[in-house]
Order: sequence, then structure tokens, then C-alpha cells
Amino acid sequence: MTAHWWNPEAQYAIGVDIGGTKINAGIVNRQGEVLHFVSLMTMAGDVYTVDRVVQAVQELIAEVGTQQPDLQVRGMGVGSAGQIDWENGAIRSASELIPGYAGTPLRAILEARFGLPVIVDNDVNVLALTEKHLGAGQDETHFVCLALGTGVGGALVVDGRLVHGAWGGGGELGHMSVDFRGIPCVCGGIGCLEQYASGTSIGRRMRERLAQSGLADDTVDTREVFKRWQAGDSLAGELMDETIAALGAAIASLIHTFNPTLIVIGGGVSEAGDRLFAELRQEVGRRTMPSMWAGVRIEPAYQGNWSGMIGAALQMWE
Repeated sequence: MTAHWWNPEAQYAIGVDIGGTKINAGIVNRQGEVLHFVSLMTMAGDVYTVDRVVQAVQELIAEVGTQQPDLQVRGMGVGSAGQIDWENGAIRSASELIPGYAGTPLRAILEARFGLPVIVDNDVNVLALTEKHLGAGQDETHFVCLALGTGVGGALVVDGRLVHGAWGGGGELGHMSVDFRGIPCVCGGIGCLEQYASGTSIGRRMRERLAQSGLADDTVDTREVFKRWQAGDSLAGELMDETIAALGAAIASLIHTFNPTLIVIGGGVSEAGDRLFAELRQEVGRRTMPSMWAGVRIEPAYQGNWSGMIGAALQMWE
């Protein structure tokens, strides 16, 4: 890339996806096509995360510079783990998956380093942009995204626009309570959806049940639970019934609150497959007013390891 590689009318943008495990950076166009791509391990706790982000973008720029030196970009979009102060692009809060990350003025650092306009948002919010442009949300203006992985993340799209709330924390759907007498949550709440529907909680609850039944097995993870569920295991069946009930209760509440036409479910838990979606649709149908449930679809998220990176870049066209 030349020194004049920023052009606000350019057909490409840089997208950066920052997770606790990996950082993906790429050159992406408005159609979500990836032209160049770099991936680095985050090495959280060993290396300052922002230094790894800068390194990933530098490697990307170097690669582009040798292959397409005249290419221009309109800016850089970042999707990051943690809660994002959306107005100033700083990390307001982050889990210990990325130690020392909270408080980082990420947008200011990247703008100063690369001389580009930068937009920073939460990783699930940028996944919602991937849905809006490439996935199930292409023809929808009111939809909800749930990402069921290590935790439970969420994003709300109303009138075609992401809902950020007062400072950027809108859509913290994993911390809706689905049982006010339920399991205490790390957030300080009780019975949060995350304690029933995240991959982490499904594996943990199964290990607890096995131990109580005298069948302790510390190797059982979420995938093993799904395998046992599909094979007809009764303990796995009870646990998945509880998970689907909690998720169904949360989705029914979201439908009653936001009146969407689509619920998109991604993350590792969505890989449980067609049976999960079929039973979840039945559960939500039982818990939702018929008038509100009519016409609502529940669909799996757009598949692809680049979804977060693509959505991050698409912020530059929003």
C-alpha cells in the first residue's frame, strides 16, 4: 500500500476480529468478500493484546503492499470481545480471558498508529452485521442475534440499525434472568441465560450431574453432551430439556419485547444441529403469544470462521 492508501470512497475496508484465542485481520469489500487475510494467536496474558492487533494489521498491510500496492481502504472496523464504549471505541469491561484489556482506548491507539478512521464495536454486534448483509437477516429490519459459546452474547437490530444503548452495552442478552431463583452468575445476577445455554455451562452442568449419579467424568464437554443427547442418554436429555426451556423462555421474552421477525442463533452450541432448532421452535411457540409468534423465524447463524472479521469491516458502510 502507498502512503495515500486511505480513501473514504474506497471499495475495501480493513476488518479486525479480536477474540481471546485468535485475532483475524482482512481486507473486505461491501459484499463481504475477503481479498487478503492474516490470523495470529492472541496470546492473551503473555503479550499485550493491542500489540498483537497492531502486528496483525501491519502484517496484513505488508502483504497487500507487495501484491496490490495501489489498493485503498475507507477505514478499519474492529469487532472485539468485551463491552465497548461505542462513542469513543474504548474497552469498558472485559473478562479475564484477555487480562489487562479493560480500559484500553483501542480506537485512539489504532487511529494514531495507522492514520485511518476506526470504528470499534462488540464482537456479537458485528456478527449481526454479517447476518444483515450475508446471512438470514438480509431481508429483515427487526431481528435478534444470540451467540451461544463460552458465554452468551447478543445483538439487537431494530429498524435496520444496531441498538447500542446509552454507551454501547445494549444487547447483553446472556444476562437476562430466566430463573429468579436459579444459578448465581459471575455478573452478580441470578439465573442468567448464560448459566443454562452457554457451551461452558452445558458441559459444567453435565459433569455435576454425572458426579451426583456416581458416574464422575471430568472429560465430558459440550460436544460430548450433544453426542449423548442424540444417542438417547437420559441424563443428557434432562439437561438439554432444561437448556432448551431456558433458551425458549429468553427468546419468548425477546419476541414480546422487540417484536422481531427473526432470531439468529450462532456460536458452538448452535452446532447441536437440526434437533436443537426443531425443539427450540416448539418451546418458543409454547411460550409466546400466538399474535407475536406468527411469522417469526429461528435460524442458524451464517457459517464461517471469517464472520466476525467480515462484520467488523462492514461497519465502514453502515
